[in-house]
Amino acid sequence: MANSTTSETIEALAAEIGESVYIDIAKWHLYLNDAHLHTVLAERLFPLVSSGTAIQEDDVLNIVQSILVKVGGGKREIPLLDLLPMQCQVSLIDTLEEFQRNL
Repeated sequence: MANSTTSETIEALAAEIGESVYIDIAKWHLYLNDAHLHTVLAERLFPLVSSGTAIQEDDVLNIVQSILVKVGGGKREIPLLDLLPMQCQVSLIDTLEEFQRNL
């Protein structure tokens, strides 16, 4: 039962992230839900959000940095952090803090 609740919470977090955070490629904005990156990001960030302690920017950015995005048909992998504009990094932190308050 608790596992179902956790899955639903991660899905809700993924939805929030997917609608508010995008990657910027040649001035094109691709939201993370469209890029299918929102769920993996939510799964990795969920322990920070559910811990009950204040979310630390460095912790979030380290997690985002660790997610590699395949480009060029998989020829290269780029850290997700390198594809997020600064305003989206701020938006991600704000989204996580708000989500944590509402848990």
